[in-house]
Amino acid sequence: MSLAQKIIDFFKKRDKASIGGGQTAIDKQYASGKMTARDRIKAILDANSFHEYDLFVKHTGKDFGLDKKELPGDGVITGTGTVYGQPICIFAQDFTVAGGSLGLMHARKITKIMDHAIKMGIPLIGINDSGGARIQEGVNSLAGYGEIFYRNTLASGVIPQISVILGPCAGGAVYSPALTDFVFVVDKISKMFITGPEVIKTVLGEEISMEDLGGARVQTEISGNAHFFANSELECFEQIKRLITFIPWNNRRKAKAFPPKSPKASLDIEHIIPSEPSTPYDVRDIIRAVADGSDFFEIQERWAANIVIGFCRIDGETVGIVANQPLVLAGVLDVDSSDKAARFIRYCDAFSIPIITFVDLPGYLPGVDQEHAGVIRHGAKILYSYSEATVPKITMILRKAYGGGYIAMCSRHLGADFVFAWPSAEIAVMGPEGAANIIFKQEISESANPDETRKQKVQEYTEKFANPYVAAAHGHVDAVISPKETRDFLIHAIKVSETKKDIRPFKKHGIAPF
Repeated sequence: MSLAQKIIDFFKKRDKASIGGGQTAIDKQYASGKMTARDRIKAILDANSFHEYDLFVKHTGKDFGLDKKELPGDGVITGTGTVYGQPICIFAQDFTVAGGSLGLMHARKITKIMDHAIKMGIPLIGINDSGGARIQEGVNSLAGYGEIFYRNTLASGVIPQISVILGPCAGGAVYSPALTDFVFVVDKISKMFITGPEVIKTVLGEEISMEDLGGARVQTEISGNAHFFANSELECFEQIKRLITFIPWNNRRKAKAFPPKSPKASLDIEHIIPSEPSTPYDVRDIIRAVADGSDFFEIQERWAANIVIGFCRIDGETVGIVANQPLVLAGVLDVDSSDKAARFIRYCDAFSIPIITFVDLPGYLPGVDQEHAGVIRHGAKILYSYSEATVPKITMILRKAYGGGYIAMCSRHLGADFVFAWPSAEIAVMGPEGAANIIFKQEISESANPDETRKQKVQEYTEKFANPYVAAAHGHVDAVISPKETRDFLIHAIKVSETKKDIRPFKKHGIAPF
């Protein structure tokens, strides 16, 4: 055969393989409101930057007639490309080929690109759209999942791992996204669950739709398994590209610096917090008032909303933000918010992103439900994560900082490098009302006018303890500053901390309160 004929045959084979499950299957994919795997890769990556690998890989299944079936690329597309000119590893399961089912070679294409990402120190984006394990391959499919999970764990804290759920992701398959750093979902398209509706109906006799069981809203609002919600695939891809601008390519590099921008002049930081201590406000206004360009990229916005996490830039440098949200449950810590904050703190620490904490909370959420849900164990996660973190840690106490909540929110005692407080800060074991009722119980009860006496004692306690100056006098607060000085103090603290070295006792790893 001549070289020319070989080249012709190559193009025929490549074109046939690249069309996936065929035009009928592709039309069905479009009809269901979904893009194809190749469309998705093209939409995420820079134009003409994708280089595909392992296009001609074949499955090894021989049972139940599988040996007579051609599965182009074995139902997954893998390769490398760029996003904003920076290299990325990517894979996308192709639902048009056997429902994107995972067999051994399908899995090994994925693990091969994962190994490449780890060695090269570049982010990995995985697009999940699969009916699950390929039943015809039996235990080999399960082996494939295990090899993926193992590499997810090896890559954790080394490179960013981004999962995109754009179709079904069921059974054991959901554990790979759960092991990655960020999970993106799209309304009416994404489905994540361990046990499908059919099994639930058989076992429990309950009717439930896939959307209600594990749709995008469920995963972002109830379970907290997903971090970003989008109304369309294209909106989702824009979210991914925005996230990538904030994070470093691996754990040996810093996030890319951008030219500094001033916050929007319309955000007057001095008038955001109400004068009445019990009146709520949106802590995101505080964050935007100090962030470059007032640009704040929030993570898990729809879940555990009593705490706010996300990325912004201060003087051009990426920082991670953890902030109590007085608009929701007065900003208390509970089971879910502790988990949410702790995981994010550990991510920032793994990738050398400084952490800024804005504090305004009355403590941990009390109640039987929280105690039975394990608030002690879950609440300990945020204590552990802050204490474990060695990146620069800067704390700004805005208003309430009571009891265990004060300690947990990156206090000096958990290793904060800088602790600043506004004059409105109230740092105490508990709120003035509760403290006065306990400390002065006898005086109040024996008083001729208990209500007036209580009011006087509350005022006395407030003047004595519910302010930042007692904590500052003991060195627990470095400086009491005016709100308008906040950005300047943060910029300086970040610069001073650039060369921070935190030496810890040798150990293989700690035992986090999982």
